[in-house]
Amino acid sequence: MSNITIYHNPACGTSRNALEMIRNSGTEPMVILYLETPPARKELVKLIEDMGISVRALLRKNVDPYEQLGLAEDVFSDDRLIDFMLQYPILINRPIVVTPLGTRLCRPSEVVLAILPDEQRGAFAKEDGEQVVDSQGKPMTKS
Repeated sequence: MSNITIYHNPACGTSRNALEMIRNSGTEPMVILYLETPPARKELVKLIEDMGISVRALLRKNVDPYEQLGLAEDVFSDDRLIDFMLQYPILINRPIVVTPLGTRLCRPSEVVLAILPDEQRGAFAKEDGEQVVDSQGKPMTKS
């Protein structure tokens, strides 16, 4: 059983890139397709706490329910925002990755590199061609 979990949306390039970087470290993670199997309330609250972010920071803004529910207005309690995320899982930003080294919202996808227990096994370029890991398995530094 893997010690890494990714809350994944296969339709999302950022999520696909994070998943492939996990695999490039030699680990096959537990993949949770959170749109099909949303986390339970207790689990979602723990993920938010472990990431050290606000509930609002986990909201996806560029999806229909965000606009329809008026979530841009800061009038909802954290509990109510969590209710909305559980009712409409598309509101949960992704990918969320959990490893023994921490839990992160991996946006951009290379954030995952900081919490992977094992180094990258080789070069990695994101789907858009951006090189994020060199041929020695070391993260590239942005200039």
